[in-house]
Amino acid sequence: MVDVMPGPPLVVSMGISGTGKSAVGAALAERLGVPYADGDDFHPRSNIEKMASGTPLTDEDRWPWLELVAGWLAEHQESGGVIACSALRRVYRDVLRSGSDQVLFLHLVGDHDLIHERMEKRDHFMPPTLLDSQERTLEPLESDEHGWAFDITPPIEDIVDAFVERAGLQALAPEEKTS
Repeated sequence: MVDVMPGPPLVVSMGISGTGKSAVGAALAERLGVPYADGDDFHPRSNIEKMASGTPLTDEDRWPWLELVAGWLAEHQESGGVIACSALRRVYRDVLRSGSDQVLFLHLVGDHDLIHERMEKRDHFMPPTLLDSQERTLEPLESDEHGWAFDITPPIEDIVDAFVERAGLQALAPEEKTS
């Protein structure tokens, strides 16, 4: 368990494409009763088009996008929130933490073949051909980054339960959740 962070939780549901960042992030936000955002929504059209064409993003492509995601985190420091964002490298996560010292990372990890299969079955701009590039770019969380890796094979609710417990967070009781 991490030392209790001040204020409501700010969580980045992170990992390579196809690990379930959005689904797990949305479920976690609901459980915690905080706003949710998908980092993909912050990409400029040029980034989306580049990835859709099978071309990996460069750091130059990513910096403005990461700044927007960090801005969202900073804006939600008072209310808490969960955002899905690949956050593949430590320097990217450093940018995300620049918005708030309350950021926790939920890193979703899984088998290459399972992730590839998931990517082939979904309707998303990120093609399965970029999986290898994402895996090469990924730098696992380090022990000082306030986060943990979770396997993608259990049901989403089990992953959320494990993260909430590991982080020492308080989930809303069912009667407290907004409808």
